[in-house]
Amino acid sequence: MKYALSLLILTTVLIASCNTVNEKEAEFWLTDPSKDILFQKQDNAIFKQNRELTPNILIDHEMQYQEMEGFGFTLSQGSAKHLLGMDKEKRKALLQELFGDGKEDIRIAYLRLSIAASDLNETVFSYHDVEDGQNDPQLSKFDLGPDREDVIPILKEILEINPDITLMGSPWSPPAWMKDNQDTRGGQLLPENYPAYALYFVRYLEQMDEEGIHIDAVTVQNEPLHPGNNPSLLMLAEEQRDFVKNHLGPLFEEKGLKTKIILYDHNADRPDYPISILDDPEAKRYVHGSAFHLYGGTIDALSEVHQAHPDKHIYFTEQWIGAPGNLPEDLIWHTKNLTIGASRNWAKAVLEWNLSSNPDLTPFTDRGGCDRCLGGVTIDGNDVTRNPAYYILAHASKFVDPGSVRIDSNMADNLPNVAFLRPDGKIVLLVLNEGNEEKEFTIGWQAYEGNLTLGPGAVATLILDL
Repeated sequence: MKYALSLLILTTVLIASCNTVNEKEAEFWLTDPSKDILFQKQDNAIFKQNRELTPNILIDHEMQYQEMEGFGFTLSQGSAKHLLGMDKEKRKALLQELFGDGKEDIRIAYLRLSIAASDLNETVFSYHDVEDGQNDPQLSKFDLGPDREDVIPILKEILEINPDITLMGSPWSPPAWMKDNQDTRGGQLLPENYPAYALYFVRYLEQMDEEGIHIDAVTVQNEPLHPGNNPSLLMLAEEQRDFVKNHLGPLFEEKGLKTKIILYDHNADRPDYPISILDDPEAKRYVHGSAFHLYGGTIDALSEVHQAHPDKHIYFTEQWIGAPGNLPEDLIWHTKNLTIGASRNWAKAVLEWNLSSNPDLTPFTDRGGCDRCLGGVTIDGNDVTRNPAYYILAHASKFVDPGSVRIDSNMADNLPNVAFLRPDGKIVLLVLNEGNEEKEFTIGWQAYEGNLTLGPGAVATLILDL
């Protein structure tokens, strides 16, 4: 009897062991607007051993591409003011949800900031405004000024939650006195003020460091080919090249600054802009990479820049969603082109525009500010509405840790997808059904294959612990 019982126990253990080897589970998160499923965890997907894989999507973790720095938003002055208008505990809870590392949090890891005012500020300002007709090339009166009242306090609260968040700064305009039109809108940077403007960047980085805020990267100019915004600046490629080569790069080097310099920061229809600068070896030595938006062009232009200069890096830094938002349409377009598309085209970070808005879509500047920009969340007092960009981003930000590496996966019909290998060894797969019908398909990795069914326009994230 004793031996029979031992044999039964051994058989049970062996069966369980075989099942463990032959069958694995993958965490499965879904957004399906047609079923009112908004970024919700589903029953785990089952992967089984199959030595003769014929999957629709095949993941190959041995073929690796860029290392990811994170997914996120821009923190505008408006976003900061909306947050500051909340009760302290309500704000703390929302910031925890956005930037925290808990089970209910979406783990935003990257934020873009405007260097001085953007078009989502109440008023236009620089950090060094002077009286008409005056200038101050030594920037003796430089001060972060208005940002000390809103953006910086919110940043400090975010850093308490996620001290490792990566920050990028982007200027919309130099101080008006540095420009040929003496205006915040449009105009060009006067060549004699190139040294002063390079010093302006340095002062910004130094004063932010004094506040305990480290800026990892700066872009030279937001949308340099769009001088119609307020604030804005027209900066042609040859001007940006000369500014970086002869002023900004050498001054950063002289000061021992490690902050990365990133070119362009505009639409994918002009890959020639960053390529032409990187073609200059003296400018290139100071440059970390190039940044893109997608209000023009196609996302594969990012790969064109990568192919021309594979030793430099790619970032996707802005894309807006117009109010009031359309989740089914926005989810498909932004997932296909940004979280999947930009990542598949070498972007190390993917950022949506504007963390929050209010019901009136204010503030925005006159003479060109965005009056239709919908934030990732809408804040109305203490009430919070999660908008399309929140769900779009969460499918990547929650699971793709900084330091993850994009790995190979094939593109199947109507199933745009991208895969990453995390530092903890788990694989993350983001997949969209962009077709008009429900689709059943298979996913393969090594000797395992799993089945998944997605409704039309649905997005899934799988976390494979295989």
